[in-house]
This record gives sequence, C-alpha cells and structure tokens, in this order.
Amino acid sequence: MIADRVGTLKLMASLTGDWEGVVEASAQTGVDDEHDPEGATIAYERARIDASLSRARTHLADIDGALGRLRDGTYGACERCGGPVGAERLAARPAARTCIACAST
Repeated sequence: MIADRVGTLKLMASLTGDWEGVVEASAQTGVDDEHDPEGATIAYERARIDASLSRARTHLADIDGALGRLRDGTYGACERCGGPVGAERLAARPAARTCIACAST
C-alpha cells in the first residue's frame, strides 16, 4: 500500500503540473473558452485533468484509511458487519472496507 500511495502522490503532482500548464496556456491567449476556437479542447483538458485529480484524491483517501485501519488493528474487518473482508478481496482491493456480501447490498 505504501508503494501505491507514493505512486498516487506522484500522479497527483503530475496532474497538478498538467493543470497549471493548461491554465497558463489559456491565460496567455487572453480569450475565454467560449469564443476561442481551441476553447472546447482547453475546456475538455481541464475537465479531464480535474476528473483524474478527483479520482486520485479519492484513491489516496482510501489508501490512508486502510493504513489507519492497519495501525488501529481493524484492517481486514468489514466496517458494516464486523466479519472478515477476505484475503482474496484484500489482495484485489487492499483498501476494501467491506466484505463482498456487504458491498453487494
């Protein structure tokens, strides 16, 4: 999970750089997205980067939550029913908070 956390932080840094590049490029044109022939492309890039950053932030929060559960001894216990999350589920999704049965309902 630590490697996944580091990778996610690197991705977020890269996306932040991409975001700043798009903002800088659009600021240099001095035209708003609506009237710029490239406006749709710029708006799309901003939306794409923003969505990717949002997913990365959520993933980072999930990882941090799992690391917290490891520290307090509750990792691997379903947050809904208290039963085991299951080794296979944790292998596939290390930050899983619920067992498959609870996740399905």
